[in-house]
Amino acid sequence: MSDRIQRRRLERKAIPCVRQSSAHQVLHNRESGALQCAMRDRLLGLGFAQIETIDDDLGRSASGSAERVGFDRMAAQVRLGRIGAVAVREASRFARNSRDWRRLIEMCRVVDTVLADQEAVYAPRQSNDRLLPGLKGSLNECELDLLRQRSLAARHKKARRGELIVAAPVGCVKNGDRLEKDPDRRVREAIALAFDKVEEPGSARQALPWFLEHGLDRPPGVRTAGSCGAGPGTPRRVCDVLVRGRL
Repeated sequence: MSDRIQRRRLERKAIPCVRQSSAHQVLHNRESGALQCAMRDRLLGLGFAQIETIDDDLGRSASGSAERVGFDRMAAQVRLGRIGAVAVREASRFARNSRDWRRLIEMCRVVDTVLADQEAVYAPRQSNDRLLPGLKGSLNECELDLLRQRSLAARHKKARRGELIVAAPVGCVKNGDRLEKDPDRRVREAIALAFDKVEEPGSARQALPWFLEHGLDRPPGVRTAGSCGAGPGTPRRVCDVLVRGRL
């Protein structure tokens, strides 16, 4: 048993927190989830009998940009002095920003709650035990910034090569990293109709009376808003179909 685990803390409840940043991770990174859930066994080994796992934040980022119900629920119980220990496999599961991370450390210091990860147990009332978790939190925040910078640089490089696809244009569907014509025949015919009618007079504005005369709210089968609706701005929307709809 760690010398930081004392009887007064064992009489309280312990909370292991489980968090993954996205739904994709929850579905596909199952090993990570299993390793985080194993922190329950670590708390049992430390001598805690009352354990409540909080996993409300599965699929939520810890960057501070998303609401985290699980973190807030855990923090509320810590503030009330009901928790003897809170545990995560690694510090980044608690927070990826210094604000939330340091707030948690300070709360634990005030109510004498220990923090535990896969490597050690920290008692925030001891200055050295505040220092190391604080450094881990700062490193996690810096790591998140580096990941963002790498992702943005990769997107810019892909865009310069003309390979960046953010959303499929009107009349197209994404197939991996490729664009293909919509398999729906009605959509293809609607796009062809728009081109044919605009090519006759030579401009979208001159073709507009034909669309209005036939009561076309949008080319039949085109499933995106802002295509060729009748009303203010309609010539611009017709042009949008023509520019973005041709492969």
